[in-house]
Amino acid sequence: MKYWMMKSEPDVFSIDDLQKKGLEPWNGVRNYQARNFMREMKLGDKVLFYHSNAKEIGVVGLMEVSKEAYPDPTQFLAKSEYYDPASKKEDPRWSLVEVKFVEKFPRIVTLEMLKQTAGLDGLLLLRKGNRLSVTPVEAAHFKIIVGLKK
Repeated sequence: MKYWMMKSEPDVFSIDDLQKKGLEPWNGVRNYQARNFMREMKLGDKVLFYHSNAKEIGVVGLMEVSKEAYPDPTQFLAKSEYYDPASKKEDPRWSLVEVKFVEKFPRIVTLEMLKQTAGLDGLLLLRKGNRLSVTPVEAAHFKIIVGLKK
């Protein structure tokens, strides 16, 4: 099993939205490295849900990969904000995974908490200049972050 972190702006899609829906395709990722990470995800991998660009940013809950990578259908929809006219159905450029809700944390594990917590050296989120919306997380980092939810 691998561990991941996926970011979303809560006014676009939040942990509460996922909790209501139960399952959701994680569409609209238009960064090649983030796409490649999603293509590595396997059924059952655990994912930290991170709210970005919000009043309080940080890890807000847990998800699980419920369907492995497949072509993101929004890339082919001309009316979609994620439309990519250069992507072809026979050779799709963009992928997504489906995730399912596991847990909403009782409190946000804020970015500031993550920066101040020992043992999180090397966490991609904390690297200067990292803006990827999907990143791998080491098992030890995952355990520490989940432990901060209380």
